[in-house]
Amino acid sequence: MAISHGIYAGNDYLPHRYHIWMTEKDRVTIIARRDGKLVRQAEICKTVVVEGLRVCPSERGRGVAGLIQRITDAMWLIMCPFYCSFFILSFQHTLLQYLLVSVFQAVLSLIGEAKSFNSFVLDLKAKLDSIEKTEQSTTTNSQLTVLKDDQQLNALLLDPDLSTRLQLPGGAIIQDWLPLKPVESNLEILKSTNLTWLADTSNDKPRFVSFYTPPYPIPFNGGSLRLNIDMYGEDLPLARKALITHLKQVTGEIHGTVLVHIYMNQTLWTGMQRFCEGDEGVKQFQDYWEQLFLERELS
Repeated sequence: MAISHGIYAGNDYLPHRYHIWMTEKDRVTIIARRDGKLVRQAEICKTVVVEGLRVCPSERGRGVAGLIQRITDAMWLIMCPFYCSFFILSFQHTLLQYLLVSVFQAVLSLIGEAKSFNSFVLDLKAKLDSIEKTEQSTTTNSQLTVLKDDQQLNALLLDPDLSTRLQLPGGAIIQDWLPLKPVESNLEILKSTNLTWLADTSNDKPRFVSFYTPPYPIPFNGGSLRLNIDMYGEDLPLARKALITHLKQVTGEIHGTVLVHIYMNQTLWTGMQRFCEGDEGVKQFQDYWEQLFLERELS
C-alpha cells in the first residue's frame, strides 16, 4: 500500500493488518480523501483509541495528521466521554505533546534469511549450555511452559500482582504494538491473535512471561517477514531460553528474509545482544532502540 511508503524502514504492519481490521465488528475506520485519492487513514476500536494513523507521501507535512487527530479526539469524546486520555506507543522521543507514563521497552532487532535460523538456534543452544555450565545459574532447572489452556492463561493474566511482578510497561501487555491492560474484557482480543505463550513455572507466581506473534509480511526489501517476540520480566537466563524456544517454534513457518524484533525490559538488552552476536547468517539489524509507552490528554 502506497500509504506505507517511506516509513518505519519498511517494517510497517498496516499492509498486512488492514484487511483483517475490515472484518472486526467493533472497529471504525476514518478515511480522508483529496480529489478522490486516499490521503489519511485512522482506525478506532473499543479498546485502542487510535491505531494505524497514516498519511500518504504526497500529503505529509501539510497538517493532515493533526487535523485527523483532532477529529478522532472529538469523536472519541462523544463516544466515550468518561475517558480523558489515551495511550500510544512510539519509538520517537520527540513527541513532546505526550507524557511518558512508564519506562520504555528496549528492542533488539535481528535479520537473516529463513534458511539461516536453524543453525542460529543450534548456536544459541550451544551457547546456553556453555553459559549454564560456567555460571551454574540458579535458573538452570527453571522451566518455561507453553500455556495452551485458556483457564491457566486467564489466571495468569488476571493476577492482580502481575503488573508489578513483571514490571509491565504502563501496566499493559503490549502485543505487536497493541497495548492492552490485563483485564477480562481484553482477553478475547489477545486470544484472537493466535499467540504462543511461555511462562516460568518454577513457582505459583511466574516472574517471566513471553509470547510471539505469528510472522507476517512487511514491505521491507521488496517483501519480507516480521516476527515480534515480547518478553516480560528481568530474568536473563529465562529470556535466553524463551528466545530459543520461540525461534524453534517458527522455523517451519518462515521463508525469505526475516526481521525479528525482541521487546524486553531494558536490563536484559545488553545480555541478549551479546547472546545473539557472532552468527554469520543472523545478524543485528539496527542499534539499540526503544518502544515508548506514552499518554496524551484528550481535550
